[in-house]
This record gives sequence, C-alpha cells and structure tokens, in this order.
Amino acid sequence: MSAHLSRRSFLSALGIGAGAAALAACAPSTSAPTPAGTEGLKDDGVKEFPLTSWSYNEAVTKQPMQDAIDKYTAANSGVKISTPSYPYNDYLNQLLLQVQGGQLKGAIQLDVAWLATLAATGKLLDIKSVAAGQDYAPAALALGQSGGVQYGLPWTFAGIGLIANNELLTKAGVTSPPKTVAEFEAALTAVKGLGGGVVPWAGMTKVDQLKDIIPWMWEFGSPIVQDNKIVIGDDGSVEALTWYKKLYDQKLIAPDVNRVDARALMSQGKTAFYEDAIGGKATVTKSSPDKDLGTKMQPVARPVKNAGDKPRHLAWGQVIAVMNGAGASAAANFAKTVTTDKGYIVDWFTKTGLPPTTNAGLADSAVKNDKFATDFTAQIGANSSASPFWVYPQFSQMEKVLAEEVQSILIGKKTPKDALSSARDRMNALIK
Repeated sequence: MSAHLSRRSFLSALGIGAGAAALAACAPSTSAPTPAGTEGLKDDGVKEFPLTSWSYNEAVTKQPMQDAIDKYTAANSGVKISTPSYPYNDYLNQLLLQVQGGQLKGAIQLDVAWLATLAATGKLLDIKSVAAGQDYAPAALALGQSGGVQYGLPWTFAGIGLIANNELLTKAGVTSPPKTVAEFEAALTAVKGLGGGVVPWAGMTKVDQLKDIIPWMWEFGSPIVQDNKIVIGDDGSVEALTWYKKLYDQKLIAPDVNRVDARALMSQGKTAFYEDAIGGKATVTKSSPDKDLGTKMQPVARPVKNAGDKPRHLAWGQVIAVMNGAGASAAANFAKTVTTDKGYIVDWFTKTGLPPTTNAGLADSAVKNDKFATDFTAQIGANSSASPFWVYPQFSQMEKVLAEEVQSILIGKKTPKDALSSARDRMNALIK
C-alpha cells in the first residue's frame, strides 16, 4: 500500500466500521435505560458549560484543547467553557462518581470503550439531531452509538498497535518489520543482545493495562466472547498467554510496565517496540531528547501466528457526549463545531496527530501527506475491531478481572489454563 492513501482508501483502511456498528447493534437491550432524549437540546439560554476531559490533563493535548476553546469562545459571544479534567486511568471512575452526585454537566470527552457504561446511567442525551446532515464518515459516526442511540459525536478514531524504533531494530540486524509471531520473537531476541538497558518490547505488564492481551488472544484463535458468553480458557487464549509468559520469563518484556512507562522507554530510545494509539507519537516525541525520534518511529501490523493470517488490533477512538441539564444545547453546538469545522479539526490533527472523523478532514492534505498517520491507518487501523467487552456496561469490571488473572500468570501464581478459566467464570458472573 502506498504511503499516501486516497480519501476513499483512508476511510476504508480505518476499517472499524463493522466493529463499531456491531458494537452499537449488539449492545444488550436490557442494559441501558431510555436515553435522556433530545429535549435537553432546546436552547435554554445558558451559555456556560464545562468540557470534562482527560486531554486537558495531558501536556501534549492541553494547549491544543485550550486553543480550540479560546477560538470558539471568541467567535461565540457570551459562551464560557470551564475545563475540569482527570487522569485517563482514573477518568471513568471520576465520571461515574460525578454522575452519582448529579454534578456531571455539559460536554464530556469519552473513550469509545466507555460509551455503553455512561449510556447505562440514563443521563446522556440522544444527539442524533445534532449529527444529522454532518460530514462524518459512517464508521466514525457509529463509534458514538450504543444500543442504536447516537450518544456521542466522533472526534477521532483509529486503533491500538505496535510502533517500532527502526534505529534500534537496524542496530540489532532486523531489516524488516516482523510479520509472524516467530519473526517477532526472533527480532526481540536480537534486540535483547544489544544490552545497554534496552527493553526489547515494552509490552503491558502492569494490571491497569493488561487488556492489551485481547488482540493477542484473537491472533492465537480465541473468539473471547461467543454467543454472549466469555469463552477464554479455550486453546487459543491459553496458547497466547503461554507465549506471553515465555517472553516475560526470557526478559523480552519487562515487569511493571503500563502505557506511560512504555512511552517513556520509547522516548528515551530504550525499547524497540511498544503499543499505543496514533496520538501516542506526539507524547513520545515531545518528551524525547532525540529530536529526530519521530522519523524513526514506524507503525507495525501485529505479527500473526501463521503466515497469511489477518492482523488484529483493538479499535480506539474518542467522542464528545452531552449530559442532560442546563447548557446542554450550547455544549452540543461546541461538540459539533470542534468535530466538523475544518478549521478546528485540521488544527487539532496538526498539533496532536489525532486524525479527524469527517470526509473533508480526512481528505485534507495535512492528513493525507502525513506518512506516520497514513502508515498507521494502513497497518493498524485497517485491521481494528471493537473489544468484545464494550457492549457490556460492566466492561471495566470485566477487563479488571481479566487483567488480574493475566498478572497472576506472569508472576507465576497460576497456570494460563487455571487463570483464564477463573477469569471466564468471574466475567460470566458479571453479565448474568
């Protein structure tokens, strides 16, 4: 595939339309109450509202977000936007606490994984009328749906996958990206031989992000969820964790690593591979002492078990949802503007590396001519699927159970078969 994709190719390569649509269509109908509806979108005259986010809490996105807010408030007389924010890893818990206390209002940034959980509170507005007639790519628009209701306007979407440091790989004698698990293992072994404190693969080993094991279980043949039942503990998932544990024991991956740690290792030139969403590059390069690091970072399709298999990745994206309450109409107008107006979305992409969700935005030269973005889309976004757990409002508890059991495997407390069978039973109990 060429480095620069056409608009049509870029859209189709994002490839998560089917997964996102399935996410919307398959959400258990009994899990979410009737949405707040569209009555909250009638202009109540309130022009002050909060934009709750995690991006305002992160160095690489804080100023671009402030720039968008400043631009919007300058163009819309009387509008005032406050910016409450929480760290990403604690964000969902904080939102749910705010909802319980009746304090969450205005516009809220959401990871697409959290949409069903927030929708289940009954406090999100149906914003189908806001999305109607806009230029969103259909696959992107589907990311903001749960149970057939349009709860969010898509802000960015892609997937989560491997990013390599080509300079380290070349030093280790690895001349091309590994395509199979066997080639990947050989590349990691070669990188380990470099010494100097280099971690061959900054894979997730801290419990807070061990959900990254999901696409590896797919690659080894596990469906994970089948007929609304968790089926891990099957041959594919056990094989995947047996392999992951082997790499851990061989020190090809390191203990106690989460996404923040992995980004730090990549920024310092101390790992050959780590996994991230497309926006991670901006964070890594911003903090790196190597000003040329960005040119050395290459998206890599997930290595497959058998040559010819399809690489699998977890879909990733963000939406802006609107809470029922005072100022909802003003918040919805802001959400629509920053996700559809070309002046906002191209500026956001230029400053953060996060791709837009409209046809016009994806067709813009700033997006099409960004090699990392187009390579990421071709190698990772093209083969991304929604997590099988996202349709359940209990998904975060389910992921936590899985992570706990996977960690018990890594530290040698349980065998892969025993731990995954335990995870299966615990997770199935959550969805009964």
